[in-house]
Amino acid sequence: MLVFWDQRLVFLATPKTGSTSIATALESLAALSIQRPPVLKHTNVQRFHRFVGPYLRAASGADFTTVALMREPLDWLGSWYRFRKREDVGDPKNATTGMSFDAFARAYCARPQPEFANVGAQSRFLAPEGRQPVDRIFRYDRIDQFVHFLEERLGCEILLPHVNVSPPAELGLAPETEAMLRKAMARDLELYESLA
Repeated sequence: MLVFWDQRLVFLATPKTGSTSIATALESLAALSIQRPPVLKHTNVQRFHRFVGPYLRAASGADFTTVALMREPLDWLGSWYRFRKREDVGDPKNATTGMSFDAFARAYCARPQPEFANVGAQSRFLAPEGRQPVDRIFRYDRIDQFVHFLEERLGCEILLPHVNVSPPAELGLAPETEAMLRKAMARDLELYESLA
């Protein structure tokens, strides 16, 4: 999470949407940067409005605009799968080593989810049902629009580095798995399509 005080702007770091690259590029411009631990770095919109937003409002006398990125849902899940294939995954229970993406996707659809597939949902992070959503959500596949928005608001050129990139992996899905996944991710897919 990055807070830009003068611009009354907060970047909420949706997991698996390039947030480490964005923080690397913009941390020096932010009044507040929370990068660790992950539970704080990836503060979702509901926690922001419950805890951080009221504090910022009390301290500044103004509301802050929240912005975030959203990745195409199946691509986002593939990024989690690839991330958890890395050799440096902290908890072995979360590793996807030796597992196909199809098996990971089926585990994500299972109820209850096994721990390695319990990665949340972008819709709950960005726009939980019955709660105030992020003010501006940008599509990850159009990150240039997000960068342009930030350049306008922050008044500087922004060059994003490529950091924390997950290793490549085969992301094929059986047709029945993809159908199951699309059903399980219906809210995420609907939210993503609304950003077009």
